[in-house]
Amino acid sequence: MGRITSLAALIGMIKDKASQGKAALVSSNPTSKSLSFHLSVLRATTHDPSTPPGNRHLEVLLSAGTGSRATAASAVEAVMDRLHTTGDACVALKTLIIVHHIVKHGRFILQDQLSVFPASGGRNYLKLSGFRDEKSPLMWELSSWVRWYALYLEHLLSTSRIMGFFVSSTSSTIHKDEYEEMVSSLTNTDLLREIDALVGLLQEACKIPDVPFCGGKPLADKIIRLVGEDYVSSVNELYTRLNEFKDRSNILSFGDRIELVCALKRLESCKERLSVVFHGIWKRAWIDGFWSLVREVKGMIGDLEDGYGQVERSIVGIGRRGKGYESARFTDRLVIGYGDAVRFSSGRFSSVDRFSNPVSTRTLCRVKRL
Repeated sequence: MGRITSLAALIGMIKDKASQGKAALVSSNPTSKSLSFHLSVLRATTHDPSTPPGNRHLEVLLSAGTGSRATAASAVEAVMDRLHTTGDACVALKTLIIVHHIVKHGRFILQDQLSVFPASGGRNYLKLSGFRDEKSPLMWELSSWVRWYALYLEHLLSTSRIMGFFVSSTSSTIHKDEYEEMVSSLTNTDLLREIDALVGLLQEACKIPDVPFCGGKPLADKIIRLVGEDYVSSVNELYTRLNEFKDRSNILSFGDRIELVCALKRLESCKERLSVVFHGIWKRAWIDGFWSLVREVKGMIGDLEDGYGQVERSIVGIGRRGKGYESARFTDRLVIGYGDAVRFSSGRFSSVDRFSNPVSTRTLCRVKRL
C-alpha cells in the first residue's frame, strides 16, 4: 500500500508541474490577470498533503480585493473552478482553506463575490457532499474532511447572511459603542434568529473529523486553527446577544423564552466537544466567563413567573411537532435601521473581557446583498 501511495504522490507532483507550467506560459501575457490568479491557485493547491497553501500565494489572491469588481470575480472564479474540477482530497482541502481565508481576511469586494457565487447560493453551495477520493487510505480519510469542511463553510456563509456581516472577518472598522448600539436596536426575533444561526455554526464545528493518523496533519492543523478563530468570533457574538437578552429578561414573551432556552440547550451540548477540539485557542478565564453567562441567562429565564418547568414542558411539546427549536417566525427578517430602532437598555461587557472583533459598517449595510 505504501508503494501505491508513493505512486499517487509521484503522479500528483507531475500533475502539479504540468498544470503550473502550462498556466505560467499563458499568464506571461501582461493582460491576462485572471490567468495570473489561476496560476496562484494552482501553486497554492498542490497535491502534497504535508504543506498547506503558502502565504505568498494567498496574498496574491487576496490582493484581488484591492482592484475592481471584475478583478475580484476573476480571482473567485479561479478558486471555484479549481474546487469543482479536482478529484484529489488534498487539492480540495487546500482550495477550501483559500475560501476560508477570503471570508476571514479578504476585503469586502472579494468577500461579496464569494457570497454570490453561484448567484443562487443555497444548500450544497460548494457541491462536495458526495466527494470521494479512493486513491489511498490517506485520501479516503481526507475525503471526510473535505465533505465536513465544505459543509462547515456553507454554514459559515449562511450564518454571515443572517448576521449581515462575515463572521470572524478582519475587515472591520466599526467601534465598540456603535456595535453595541446596533445590537441593542435589534428586535427579539432578530436576536433569536442570529443566536440560532451562531449556535448552528458551532454545532457544525463540533462535527470536525479526527486528525488523520497516516498523514495530512499539517492540513488538519491549519483548518482547526481557522475554525477555532471562527469559534472565538462566534462566542463573542453570542456573548453580546446573551447579555442583551439578560437585560430584556423581564419583557420576553413566553415564546421568546422557549426559543432562547432551546438555543442554550443546543449550545451547552457543544461545550465538551468544543473544549477538546479547540483547547488552547482561547483564554481559559474568557471561555469560563462565557459558559457562566450561558448558565446565568438560562437560570434567569427559568426563574421568571411561569417557571422553568413550564418552559421545559413546552420545549418537549415543540420537539414532538418537529424540529423543536425552529420557529416559523424566522422565515423573514426585518432589518432595522438606526433611525427606526427602539433602543433597549444594555449592560454588556461588564464581567468578561470580550476579544476585539469589530464589524465593518459597510458590511453591515449589505445584509440584502449577502
